Amino acid sequence: MSDVLTKYDAWLNDDGPAALVIREHLMPVEGRDGVVFPATFAAEQGNDPNRFRGGYNIDGPFNGQPDGENVCLIDSVGSQANRVEPEFAKEKYRTLVPQITIKAGNEKEVSILDAGHRAGDALLRCTELAQELKASFESVGKGDAQALARIAPTSLVFGVWDSRDTQAKLPRILGSTIRAFNVRKLTRGAVYIPPLDYSALEVFSKEDKETAEGDKKSPLAQRGFVHNPASGSHGGIIATGGIRRDATLNLAALRLLNAGKDDPAPLRRYILGLSLVAFTHPSAFVGYLRQGCTLVRDPDKKPEFVEVHPDGKRAPAGITHEAALTFAETAAKAFGVGESKSVTFDKNAAKQDVTEAGKKNKKTRKTEKAEA
Repeated sequence: MSDVLTKYDAWLNDDGPAALVIREHLMPVEGRDGVVFPATFAAEQGNDPNRFRGGYNIDGPFNGQPDGENVCLIDSVGSQANRVEPEFAKEKYRTLVPQITIKAGNEKEVSILDAGHRAGDALLRCTELAQELKASFESVGKGDAQALARIAPTSLVFGVWDSRDTQAKLPRILGSTIRAFNVRKLTRGAVYIPPLDYSALEVFSKEDKETAEGDKKSPLAQRGFVHNPASGSHGGIIATGGIRRDATLNLAALRLLNAGKDDPAPLRRYILGLSLVAFTHPSAFVGYLRQGCTLVRDPDKKPEFVEVHPDGKRAPAGITHEAALTFAETAAKAFGVGESKSVTFDKNAAKQDVTEAGKKNKKTRKTEKAEA
């Protein structure tokens, strides 16, 4: 057995670290006091007066004071996973995982690495892979994750929940989140000025123009024929307490992966290799996140990369991205990467899926009504 294959077995042993943790300080490309645009989220439904009204996810102030500490979510764990997972389709990494694409229509092709729910996505459930995936999820429930690792190994790395069928749920082994601390929320205003006075050209009357200006619901405003001012919209934040990315490779969760009656070591090394490649990726987690949010590492603040043991001890850890890739390639070869294939989206299967879900919901409502 090669030294490379067993080099990181200490991280997989039962008495090994609970996790590897990276904490790195980030800053806007404009500078530490630059304005950053966090992710925005839809408003919470319902009538609770304390419900989330939509916009930036800012928790706090925590001490009850208007100027107390707060924390703003810049990029969620799901968003960070979605940024790095497609890297496994690139030339440098594509041999590490099966490349499965789904054809939809005459032109559209989607990689499984871009499917939001991964192996549990409706897109996969409506292809000829449906039964194979279902059997794989059922095997996970019986203590064998090998089949799922050969179809969709990144589902084991970034987590998956087959919530529409078997209910099999696997936690994220790798999680990364970016937060800003002690933020000041800004607003901004803008106004659209049309290049022509369309009322002067008798496209519509002067009265119609005056009525439509500033009315977001007016078709003339929506189609860009009149002045359309916008005030008080999201203007980003300034993070006076800094911005930090926290990433965890959860070794304790990885050790829960089993291979039925087989030796779990090849499976665990394979998933560890993929996780390390993603964990140490030099650029996928930062850089351009969205308009107004390009983050880089703070050159004046040293990042932390440690092993965290069950007793709380934190010890320096280190593995370069290239070393992680070499290990991942060796572990993938030893485990056996699943077959790459192209499958076709079946719209009739999708219609049937929706119909059966509707029948199930109707039956559930009847049962609940009868029991009430």
